[in-house]
Amino acid sequence: MTLPFKITICGLAELRQHRDARVSHVLSILDPEFPAPTAFADYGAHKRLELRFDDIIHEQEMLRAPQPAHVEALLKFGAGLERVTEAHLLVHCHMGISRSTASTALLVAQAAPAMPPDEIFAALHKIRPQIWPNLRIIEMGDEKLGRNGTMVAALRQLYRRQIEADPNWVSEMRAGGRGREINLAYS
Repeated sequence: MTLPFKITICGLAELRQHRDARVSHVLSILDPEFPAPTAFADYGAHKRLELRFDDIIHEQEMLRAPQPAHVEALLKFGAGLERVTEAHLLVHCHMGISRSTASTALLVAQAAPAMPPDEIFAALHKIRPQIWPNLRIIEMGDEKLGRNGTMVAALRQLYRRQIEADPNWVSEMRAGGRGREINLAYS
């Protein structure tokens, strides 16, 4: 199955590289206090949604966790994107690894409800090999989209493959307070 629209996933440092890519839609996910990127001034006309939350998977003091309202906003932003002629979605977060890939997976799942989650993650892995989608975002989106846990189950397999390819994921994720993702990989 092919993706329902063209997708670019990147980190902040890569935004300028995509200014000539004819992006039609931008989902910008930033840390709460981070300044808005100036790179979009060099882009052509596009629709843009900016969301602000930290890359965490559970509530933590002094940080802003992704909330259901964030997932609702990104799904509203992406509604009907598959029907836009020559749609090209660019999704970025700080590094282009976790919040952006989780959000992109949900937008694809919404636009292509018949596409199995493992195929969604495989397609995104081809676009961005270093993906590690944020579990909290996937859990909320799985529920909102009525995917009955299939997105989370497919994420388990993706985490396992990423750990097999690079075992450093285990210590990095645990050090970042994301041990639940590692536990999911081994469950």
